[in-house]
Amino acid sequence: MPKESRTFSESWHRVAGLRVSLRPTVKVRKQLFRGETWYILSDPFNNQFFRLRPEAHDLVIRLGPRRTVEEVWLECLQRRPDEAPGQEDVIQLLTQLYFANLLYFEVPADSAKLFERYRRRRQREIKSKLLSIMFVRLPLIDPDRFLRRLQPLFKLIFSPLGLIAWLLAVAAAGKLVIDRFDQVADQVQGILAPDNLFLLYAGLVIIKTLHEFGHAALCRRFGGEVHTMGVMLLVFTPLPYMDATSSWSFRSRWQRALVGGAGMIVEVFVAALATFLWAYTGPGTLHSLAYNMMFIASVSTVLFNANPLLRFDGYYILSDLLDIPNLHTRAKGHLRHLAERYLFGYKDSNSPTESLKEAGWLTVFGILAGIYRVVVFTGIILFVADKFLLAGLLMAMVCVISWVVVPVYKLIKYLASSPRLARTRLRAVTVVVCFLVALTTVLAIVPFPNRFRAPGVLEAVTYARIVNDAPGYLRTVLAASGRLVQAGTPLVELSDRELELEIAAVEAQRAESVAMYRKAMRQQKADLQPIRKRLETIEAKLADLKKQQADLVIRARQAGIWVAPEIQDMAGAWLSRGTVIGTILDPAAFRFLAVVSQDEAAELFGGRIQKAEVRLFGQAGQNLTTTKLMFIPFQQEKLPSAALGWLAGGEVPVAATDETGLQTVEPFFQIHATLASTARAALLHGRAGKLRFTLNPKPLLLQWGHKIRQILQKRYQI
Repeated sequence: MPKESRTFSESWHRVAGLRVSLRPTVKVRKQLFRGETWYILSDPFNNQFFRLRPEAHDLVIRLGPRRTVEEVWLECLQRRPDEAPGQEDVIQLLTQLYFANLLYFEVPADSAKLFERYRRRRQREIKSKLLSIMFVRLPLIDPDRFLRRLQPLFKLIFSPLGLIAWLLAVAAAGKLVIDRFDQVADQVQGILAPDNLFLLYAGLVIIKTLHEFGHAALCRRFGGEVHTMGVMLLVFTPLPYMDATSSWSFRSRWQRALVGGAGMIVEVFVAALATFLWAYTGPGTLHSLAYNMMFIASVSTVLFNANPLLRFDGYYILSDLLDIPNLHTRAKGHLRHLAERYLFGYKDSNSPTESLKEAGWLTVFGILAGIYRVVVFTGIILFVADKFLLAGLLMAMVCVISWVVVPVYKLIKYLASSPRLARTRLRAVTVVVCFLVALTTVLAIVPFPNRFRAPGVLEAVTYARIVNDAPGYLRTVLAASGRLVQAGTPLVELSDRELELEIAAVEAQRAESVAMYRKAMRQQKADLQPIRKRLETIEAKLADLKKQQADLVIRARQAGIWVAPEIQDMAGAWLSRGTVIGTILDPAAFRFLAVVSQDEAAELFGGRIQKAEVRLFGQAGQNLTTTKLMFIPFQQEKLPSAALGWLAGGEVPVAATDETGLQTVEPFFQIHATLASTARAALLHGRAGKLRFTLNPKPLLLQWGHKIRQILQKRYQI
């Protein structure tokens, strides 16, 4: 109830003579929120909850069939004149309790209108559930009796012994994942393959069933009740669910938070067991199912269940830990209060917050939750549309209706007829109109910077890769990387012990042949011809070996800057023939080779570029100035460097069957950006980065519309 209240109300006569009481099934529990005492009313039969302040609780517990509402209110007023609720508060309290089906009384005919707006509110809630086709719940059975039989097992599982087992299993599974991370990462590639979808769904059903039983088990462990089990259609996917909201009435916020996190606790444990199964089984159905369960448990926990911005487990845990119940509803109410009070000028508006700190939490949460909800649902719609275009379009229409059409209709109706704006309606309408005009002007008329980035790689216009013509161990680095060298300058020296031994052996053969040749000249001249041929063969072989030995000293083949950043790490390593040791760059000119998708190429070819600059990875604080841009006017499918493709950590999709990592999935256009020559640029040859284009400014609506059209054309050919 609001803190500011009116003692008297014009509608008091409608409820003053009523004789009402709480339903006999209603339970009352005391809770502390942020150090303040509250009372929670709960009815396990209709699963309704209501929170009361002590002064409201003092009035409600005195209601009964023997006394009228007015008699009870006057008694409370006499006992605590400063704290007793006003007549307006009593009316609001009774109608809300009646709406929550926690209050029993016969409603006279003349007071039926009092509850009309609450009936309309109920109808709106039902309509909103029908519009929310992404999350539809269908209750089926009451599992409480079955869960009660398992109570001893739950006490064993959720105990210190169970905690130790959980920690050991998770730690061991974590070590397994780290040790076999390459296998884990490789198998992710096929997670959405058509032949894996059935196992993925089977793993999802198993995980979610155990997840829901985790909530229910811990709820029963702490004395709660679970009366609803059913099927939830999550983006048209049937999954089990259980309603453990009876935990809301627990006195301890830590118990409430643990019940909220029980599903994730069970998921992580099941994922640990699945990790063992995956690691110690060979390829097959069981192996694949275990991996799918590992994947689902980790992704669903991080993106959905643990995220407090969506109304899943993380939301309720955060609500309990902050001691702010109904976090989402109160955040919306607080944002509405801010608009009414400070924009529309309605001074009687009361915030649902109890302190400035709570107001801050609600403001931040309300804004972030709204933004995140739109982002997540947009991603879900795109994902569904990729598989089923018609279903995706239907979901998009529902979202547009629920996020745009319905709120606009409610706003117009609120501005036109809300009694809260009776005195400030003109101001409210003026503020809204001015806001819409300003927003339209900013989005549709005011030009904003128009930029986009294309991935690419830096290289010298003229360069030569230095390779070794003879194999050997790298013995000595003769020229440091970054040095300006001339043609023929020694760069590195290799050593080959086998080559040295072979040269020594051939030289010995040569000496022996020379001696034989000299002897034949003195004694047996008939043997000179074969000895001469043998000596020529040995001389040719020795010359070849000497050439190989000379090739062990690798020299610059042209003048330029010697770039070999990893040369010191190669010292002592065996280099097979043809190994790239470094690069000789001509420092006269450098260029950046950027790849541009077909979607962005049209705007670039139109010649509306104001500025282009290069920013290299690892050098984000410094830009390289471009002096000239050259567009290659034909499509290509081979990247200028594997560093730009997915296989090397880049962002350009490449064919999974191409081991070089150069073959792209889609054609692209290439842009050559000539850069100003700098010594620093020379040392960054081969470094990947981004070419940032600054185009003519455009209003944001035009920019967004262009990007949306690109997405529709690329993904759905619309």
